[in-house]
Amino acid sequence: MASLAKPADVQGRLTDAATLIPLLLLALVATVAFAALGSFGTVQESAKAELNLSDDALALIQGLGAAVPMVLFSIPVGILVDRRNRVRLTIGLAALWTLGTLLTAFAPSAGWLTAARMLVGIGSTGSLTAALSLCADFCAAAQRGKAMLIVNLGKALGVALGFALTGWLFGLLSDHSAPGWLADMAPWRSTHVLLALISALLLLPLLLLREPMRREVEASTNAPFRVVATELWSRRAFLIPLFAGQIAVVMADVAAGVWVAPVLSRDFGLSPQEFAGWVGALMFGAGIAGAVLGGISADLGQKSNLRGGIILGAVIAAGLGIPAALFPLMPSVTSFAVALGVLSLCGAVTGLVVSVALTVLLPNELRGLCIGAFIAVAGLIGFGLAPWIVTRVSAFLGGEAMLAEALAIVGVSVSTLSFLAFIMAMRRVPEPVR
Repeated sequence: MASLAKPADVQGRLTDAATLIPLLLLALVATVAFAALGSFGTVQESAKAELNLSDDALALIQGLGAAVPMVLFSIPVGILVDRRNRVRLTIGLAALWTLGTLLTAFAPSAGWLTAARMLVGIGSTGSLTAALSLCADFCAAAQRGKAMLIVNLGKALGVALGFALTGWLFGLLSDHSAPGWLADMAPWRSTHVLLALISALLLLPLLLLREPMRREVEASTNAPFRVVATELWSRRAFLIPLFAGQIAVVMADVAAGVWVAPVLSRDFGLSPQEFAGWVGALMFGAGIAGAVLGGISADLGQKSNLRGGIILGAVIAAGLGIPAALFPLMPSVTSFAVALGVLSLCGAVTGLVVSVALTVLLPNELRGLCIGAFIAVAGLIGFGLAPWIVTRVSAFLGGEAMLAEALAIVGVSVSTLSFLAFIMAMRRVPEPVR
């Protein structure tokens, strides 16, 4: 089979086929991965009713279902990304999240459902680590903001499809007779069968991608782990606050993503068919705008004389995210949507800026490990604790009826933490790798 994507042995423009086509394929990976990761959240109220689940059970399925695979597998996957063929690894991870999506449809209990979502989490988050590493090697450092913009647009589309496509399929299967082979399944289950089939078909072009040459290597990619660990430890003054800032952003975004559908259903009386389309479009639009702003700010920051300028966009976005985290308390659906959109935009900005910073300020042999370590910690705290913390706060306030208030309290608190942490990281930025 002929290959569409050849290794980029020269640092050409983003419009060159050897650079652009691989970036588009990596964007496709991010799209399908994050659509699979977010699909269950849109229809979780139907699963809750069928399986007689509580909010705590949903928090465990949505939280631990993503957190456990991140904690256990992100660092090993990151090490493999630094040392092995990343394209083959990505294909394997894609098969894993597709299998998890299919198993979601047949889960008979909360335990099986959690296990299925764990497979989706392993595949989708692991593929992001590989995609970011590959993206950095398909272009020059000065172009990485724009290059990662392309991949992050795919991620934004995936987050949107997690709402829009899932909600559309759910409504279609609820309102019309499903094909014979899906007729005996609940709509939320048959929706995931179709999503698994779509995933398998869309990922076939990955077979045409080839591994690029690694750039900006300080130590060998086969260097002993103690050497790599020493390099990582020497940058701790910068990495610790950077991680703290982005993990706090992840907490706000994950809590919002998990509980936005229940809040709209309970507090505003909307069904998934009524909100899935506009929430998906909102997430996509905010993701696009945030990725564009983040990419531009990161590239401009590299060219400026401002110390830590590459991080400035994240600082500003984190500050704007503080009032936006009050979206659950808005008095109307319109103001709810505006505030949620701003919060999502800010999260997209910080995510892009942090991704560029890691690929510019860290040598190649550290990127996969560092990104994997970040995903592991973010998974444990962001995905594992954030949804559960919201339920604990709502219980303290009076029960499940206080979900919106609890979500706002958690969102504002962690957004404030992210703002302060990014300021500290900006002051401790090391010199870029040459």
